Amino acid sequence: MATVEDNPPTGPVEAAAPAAVADDDHAAAARVDAAAVVDAAAIAAAPELIVDSLGEYLQARWRRIKAGESGVLPILIGLVVIVVIFQSQNSKFLSAGNIVNLFVQAADFVLFGLAEMFALLLSEIDLSAGYVAAVGAFVIAELVATPNNWPWWAGVVGGLVVTAAIGALHGTLITRLRLPSFVVTLAGLLGWEGVMIFLANVDKTAVGGVIRISSNSPIVKLVSSNMSPTLSWIVLAVLVAAFAAVTIPRSARRRAQGLSAPPVSITLVTIGVTAAAGVVLVLICDVNRGALVALRGVPWVVPFVLGVVAAWTFLLGKTRLGRYIYAIGANPEAARRAGINVARIRTIAFMLCSLTAGLAGLVYESRLGSMATDIDGGTLVLYAVAAAVIGGTSLFGGRGKAVHALLGGIVIAAVYNGLGLLGITTAGQDIATALVLLAAVTVDSLVRRRSSAAI
Repeated sequence: MATVEDNPPTGPVEAAAPAAVADDDHAAAARVDAAAVVDAAAIAAAPELIVDSLGEYLQARWRRIKAGESGVLPILIGLVVIVVIFQSQNSKFLSAGNIVNLFVQAADFVLFGLAEMFALLLSEIDLSAGYVAAVGAFVIAELVATPNNWPWWAGVVGGLVVTAAIGALHGTLITRLRLPSFVVTLAGLLGWEGVMIFLANVDKTAVGGVIRISSNSPIVKLVSSNMSPTLSWIVLAVLVAAFAAVTIPRSARRRAQGLSAPPVSITLVTIGVTAAAGVVLVLICDVNRGALVALRGVPWVVPFVLGVVAAWTFLLGKTRLGRYIYAIGANPEAARRAGINVARIRTIAFMLCSLTAGLAGLVYESRLGSMATDIDGGTLVLYAVAAAVIGGTSLFGGRGKAVHALLGGIVIAAVYNGLGLLGITTAGQDIATALVLLAAVTVDSLVRRRSSAAI
C-alpha cells in the first residue's frame, strides 16, 4: 500500500488497480475457504489432532458419537454380535484353525474393499475392479508360467503395472472427458472381461481357459505357506518397534514445531493396542491347526494384507495426496479453488483403485494356484463395494479409512464362514451379506442426516 501511495498510478491504470485488488481479495478469500475445507478433511481423517490429552480425546470421541460420528463403533459392535451368534451355534467358530481360515478368506474381500475405497472417497464408483483384478492376475500367471518363466517378482510387477495403467485410463476418461465413472467403469467391466478371455485364448498353455502356476512359486505360497512361529514373533517385534520409532519422534517433532499432533498418551495407547492385537494374532496362529502334520505360524497373506492396509492408511492420513483426496470428496469446487489439481488427483485415485484390485487378483490366484476365465468379476466388485461400505466408508464421499475396508472384509468373511459351518447354502450366505450391507448403508445415511441436522 505504501508503494501505491508514493507512486500513484495514472490514466487507465487507476481504474484497473481497484478491480485488480478486489480480484486478489476474492481469490485470497477463496483460497482461505478452500484451505479450510482441506484442513477440515484432514481433521476428519485424524480427529485426534484437535485434542491435547487422553481425557480430551475420549471426551471428543464421545461428543462425536453423540453427534452421529460413531466411526467404526457400529461395525465393531456388529462384528461382536456376529461372533457371539455363530459361536453359540457352533463351538468351532472361535477355534484357532477356523479363525486363521477366516483371516485367509477375508484377504480378497479386504483388498477389493481397499480398491473400491479410493473411488468412494471421491463420491465415485468403480464397477470394473473385479475384471481389472482378473486381467492383472492373468498377466502375472502368463509371465511366470511356461514358456515365459519370468521371475515371480517380475511377473507380479508386470501385472500391477498393467492394472495401474488401466486405472489411469479410467481416470483420464472420467476427468478429461467428464464422463460418469459409473458408465466408464461399467464399460470397463464388460471390456476387461473380454480382454481376460482374449489373454486366455491366445496363451497356448491355457487349457480350458486355465493357466496353472507351479506350487513351488512364491506367488502360490503367499496363501498356502506360513511363517515359522519364531519368525512370526520376530516380525511382530520388528514391526511394533519400527512403528514406535517412527510415531513417537514424529509426534514430538511436530509438537516442538508448534504443529498439530496427538498427545503422547494417545500415541502410547495406539502403540500398545497395536502390539496387543499383534500378540493375540500370533498366539492364535501359533496354535497347531494340523490334523496329521503340525501346522503353525502366521500365513504370509496376513502380513501382506496388513501391509497394504498400513500403506494406504499412511497415504490417506499422512500425505498431501491423501488430504487432497479427502478434500475433493468433501467439496471438489473448494478444493479446486485451493489450487488442487482436481483432475490429476482423481486420476491418481482411480489408478490406486485398479492397482489395489491387481493386488486382490494376486491373492485370488495364489489361493487357487491358477487363474481361470470362470472368475466372476461382477460379483467380486459387489463384494468390493460391500466391504468398503460395511466397514464404514461413506457412499457420499469424503469419509473413509483403510481400516474400514479391513473391518468390512472381516465381517463378510465371518458371515460366509459362520454360515458355512452351520451348513447354510450359498443362497443363504448371499442373503445374509445383503442384509448386512443394507444395515451398513442405513447407518451411513442416518449418520449423515444426523450430522447435517447438527450443523
